[in-house]
Amino acid sequence: MSSDQQAVTGHRFSSVVPGDVTGGAVVHELAGMDLIMKLHYLRAVYYFAPSEVVDGLAIMDLKKPMFPWLNLYYPLAGRIRRAAQGGWPFIKCNDCGLRIVEASCGRTLDEWLHAEEETSRWRSLVPDKVLGPELHFSPLVYIQFTRFKHGGMAIGYSWAHVLGDPASATNSINLWGELLSGNPQTLTLPLIEPQNNGENTEELVKAPQGPGPAPAPAPIKQVEIAEDVWLPPTARKMATHCFRITETELKKLHGEQVPPFEMISALFWQCLARIRSRKEPELATICRAGTPAKNNEILHNKFRTSTIKLDSSAASVGLLELATRILKQDMDELGAVEALLDRNSGEPDFLLYGANLTFVDMGGINLYGLELKGQRPVQVDYSVDGVGEEGAILVLQSPQTTDLSGSAQERSVMVILPEDEIPSLCRVLSSDDFGIA
Repeated sequence: MSSDQQAVTGHRFSSVVPGDVTGGAVVHELAGMDLIMKLHYLRAVYYFAPSEVVDGLAIMDLKKPMFPWLNLYYPLAGRIRRAAQGGWPFIKCNDCGLRIVEASCGRTLDEWLHAEEETSRWRSLVPDKVLGPELHFSPLVYIQFTRFKHGGMAIGYSWAHVLGDPASATNSINLWGELLSGNPQTLTLPLIEPQNNGENTEELVKAPQGPGPAPAPAPIKQVEIAEDVWLPPTARKMATHCFRITETELKKLHGEQVPPFEMISALFWQCLARIRSRKEPELATICRAGTPAKNNEILHNKFRTSTIKLDSSAASVGLLELATRILKQDMDELGAVEALLDRNSGEPDFLLYGANLTFVDMGGINLYGLELKGQRPVQVDYSVDGVGEEGAILVLQSPQTTDLSGSAQERSVMVILPEDEIPSLCRVLSSDDFGIA
């Protein structure tokens, strides 16, 4: 057990259900892209500084706005079911609830945020549960409230990606914060439209039938999971590490000529190519936010994915040239991915993150929009579990994203890679060629 895990103790578990009964026959069907993401999990930790407001929030103050919140987002309280005769799984909105965890930390918030073991610091503050093996009983969402010594709180938010993408997950918890803060306008938001209110839902929800399996598009890879545990198999231990890259450091890399996301992606791709020393052509997948959700699609998985294939190692391509190529490669492969699923009659098990080296643009995700009665997080850690061995790079907002002129000052980059690659990546980034601390 790590020192971080030892510092977080006193776990207490409970559940919260919607304020109004949804009814066990109500079904939330899963689209093709939802099932593409079924083996991935979003993990976020929001850190709130000590204050009279934050420290004065009792657990019932935190739970009370969840009842109307789950009236709007009622699939979060449901459970996965499988349709009859090989159909696709779906969410039965049976109001089993989301799981709440209460814990305490023996360190102060400042000690926690400045600890040397930053790589995996956040993990003990958010549940790492996955769906299965008993899908009927597996919660889709967990929220952990951890109180720090001498004040302050961390909110750990675990979200099954099958529910929706990072925008859906973030908008959802931000809405809970608005309800906590007493904003009545949030209750006028449109409800998700139930797809079925009838009986025998296992008979009604079926997968599209087609001519049979087809080769997977480049962004994804088909895998075989173990029984009903929705987690991809991996032979290598994956780990995380967070880097902070300033605007000054980006400018030194010719970052003024291309946007920050593309320059950062090129930088990490080139560094990883040096570490991996591969001779074969390289693939990378770029994920960007999709089109805004329609009123009845507040839960959705929408991405614009594009795959770049190099004729040689990224280490041999100029950094600016590589960044420019990423910038120009902005086609949407989502249609091809969903068309693949339409041609399969069974339940698909695919990877997106880590099928190829994957770069995810989360700069437009409002990570710092979670507000507790006027208090915003001083820092947010964000990662993805279920990433394949090729790894994923998330380019996020940082606490001080803009100055008075609106210019970005810093970017936070969370890498999810095989554990043995992270020390080498740190050395390459800090070399004279790049100068990233």
